[in-house]
Amino acid sequence: MKIMIAGAYGQLGRCLQDVLAGFEHEVIAVGRNELDIASAGEVFQFVECHKPKVIINAAAYTAVDKAEVEPDLAFAINAGGVANLVSAANAVGAFFIHISTDYVFDGSSKRPYVENDLVNPLGVYGKSKLAGEDEAERAHRYVIVRTAWVFSEYGGNFLKTMVKLGRERDRLSIVNDQIGTPTYAGDLASALVKLAVCQPDNGMYHYSGGEPCSWFDFARAIFDACSDIADGYLVPEITPIPTFEFPTPAKRPAYSVLDGTRLEVNLGVQSGDWRAAVRGVCVKVLEGAVRA
Repeated sequence: MKIMIAGAYGQLGRCLQDVLAGFEHEVIAVGRNELDIASAGEVFQFVECHKPKVIINAAAYTAVDKAEVEPDLAFAINAGGVANLVSAANAVGAFFIHISTDYVFDGSSKRPYVENDLVNPLGVYGKSKLAGEDEAERAHRYVIVRTAWVFSEYGGNFLKTMVKLGRERDRLSIVNDQIGTPTYAGDLASALVKLAVCQPDNGMYHYSGGEPCSWFDFARAIFDACSDIADGYLVPEITPIPTFEFPTPAKRPAYSVLDGTRLEVNLGVQSGDWRAAVRGVCVKVLEGAVRA
């Protein structure tokens, strides 16, 4: 089967390529340098030429804070780019898989979010991703997968930032009142490949890393893994702080845990295990086995 990955060189895109390397599918991997998804003409020409059976959209504008001052660019990629991919997918009869985010919710829930809960994004990034969901639903055949707090050995993410800062600083202050679920991009990639193969009926699903935690809890797990792996790794002193002591341009949802029950019950795809993944990712990062 011919599978196209848009956004192939981001952390999810690279994990998708790693997972698909174990299969016999033909993979068409394109990044922003090869294909500008915000250009309708480029997208249609590329998809018409290659005629993939599945298009996985791992491309996104993900700079949450920067989006507040670049709303046009965020929407051009996260909504307009999706619209272009959907039109091209429909033209060639491709199954479309779109990745969305927990940031479509406002964080006011007291329980894990299910797929049909009320959406109410707090910032430009979340609004642009919600607009992208609306565009994805125009595909003739599609699934939308919302995920959260993605980390991996690739690109820039919270885990890699913590490992770097842990080497540079003796003390760190980490937010402790935002609760979510870290998700290993490799686990997410495996789930997406399963969806590409089974091509279920149109719908929305949640996929994340299992156990909820705060950013402080996540950081502590990362540093515990680093100290266990690397001799002489000096774990910094970490202090839990409330969100208001670490102001950012964009508001974050205080609680954005995603309930993955629907995906597990309907399609047999279980949630990931971020704690199990952290050690393996830390090994690769500490050894310098991967680069940004």
